Amino acid sequence: MKLKKLMAIALSGAMVLSMAACGSSSEGGSASNGESASAANGEESLVVWTLASDLKDFGARYQEKTGVNVETVVIEPADYPTKVQTALMGGETEPDIIVGEPQMLEDFYDNGFFADLDELGAKDYEGQIVDYVWKVGQDSEGIQRAISYQITPAGIYYRRDIAQEVFGTDDPEEIGKLFADYDTILQTAQTLKDAGYRIFASDAEINYFSGDSAWVVDNKLNVSDARFDYMDLVIDLYQNDLTAYANQWSTPWYQAMSGEVPILTAEIQNYEDDSVNVWDAEAFEEATADLEKTTVFAFGLPSWGVLTMRDNVGDTSGKWGVCAGPAYGFGGGTYIGISSLSEKKDLAWDFVKFCTLDEETADWWIDYSEGDTVSLISALEKHKDDANEVYGGEKLYSFWLEQAKGIDYSKVTKYDKVIGDAWGAAISSIKTGQATKDEALATFYDTVESTYPEIEVTR
Repeated sequence: MKLKKLMAIALSGAMVLSMAACGSSSEGGSASNGESASAANGEESLVVWTLASDLKDFGARYQEKTGVNVETVVIEPADYPTKVQTALMGGETEPDIIVGEPQMLEDFYDNGFFADLDELGAKDYEGQIVDYVWKVGQDSEGIQRAISYQITPAGIYYRRDIAQEVFGTDDPEEIGKLFADYDTILQTAQTLKDAGYRIFASDAEINYFSGDSAWVVDNKLNVSDARFDYMDLVIDLYQNDLTAYANQWSTPWYQAMSGEVPILTAEIQNYEDDSVNVWDAEAFEEATADLEKTTVFAFGLPSWGVLTMRDNVGDTSGKWGVCAGPAYGFGGGTYIGISSLSEKKDLAWDFVKFCTLDEETADWWIDYSEGDTVSLISALEKHKDDANEVYGGEKLYSFWLEQAKGIDYSKVTKYDKVIGDAWGAAISSIKTGQATKDEALATFYDTVESTYPEIEVTR
């Protein structure tokens, strides 16, 4: 097992690791000798390490239902892989539960960090979880290593009132046709601009739909025509003044969900002009008071965007709808598994099942989270007719389940984060005029070659 080999290297001194990294967190920590306080007191207990605060709620619910003490440690995503690696390669028997986002999982599987769930009975539940989520949780040999409690297909969140005004309909199927492909999106953007609106707050809203081909195929870099089409779309949106020039997650991006927002400049968006602080709401309002305003039509987000929008739409609640984008896509998701070194695998498996395979828990989470989209098919079907009033009474669980059926996880690779970021940097340098297309592509190819020498790159 690779984990044993890595542990031997670590213990022999060939690799020096900081054991302090797995000792504690601002949210709490596990005992450094691998035994929690509850275990020392003779109580049943589990230690959960997560990068999603959702598991604090699941842990509390499990403790309430079972009496098992659950200690949940929330770790920053940037630090999480290192913390897990340090603990397991150091031979720690805690945490019992570990998690991973999709881009982390392959390395975690290859290094033997996740226990074999099939040995604990996971195969008995095959078919109960949305297919792509079940497959994400399998290693290269098809062994189940992790399961997620949620699905995260992407959709276009649009303003129904603007759709009715500009296009004469707010029907999700009809509005979906306006986002059917990149050329059509540009036409839709121009129509909206002519009517006094902007299609998106940022030019990155279609990113979740752009991964409809694998970056690496048979150890060769694969830059498909669709990738170049996406590049051209972003450049056109930016250079033709078709967005509000707000960066995703910035103050104006959130503000655009609730109503009018200042139309910024390209220079403000790419930080050439630093006179406007887009990350401070109060300073932003003061600096942009005299700028022309617009209303944004749409956002592109995974299903968890329902929660983001819910918290930010304000008085526009009820005026939103959700439709399909130009391709099937998804983003994020927390996959729960068991540390291969845990000494409480049976209890840990009970916790994993509670979070992911228990319909009562799924019903509770749908209600408690106010709209998260679970992965348990029976729960999705049970709630398929639930109307979400923020979205004009649309039946979103039914919509997300259909979108999830189109996700092809075989297109996801462990290289996606680095290569995707390099591709995004190339697009940014072209749209802002910092580099020609040829120069930006040369830098992109250089980055891939230097980062992953095992990948064959054809320019």
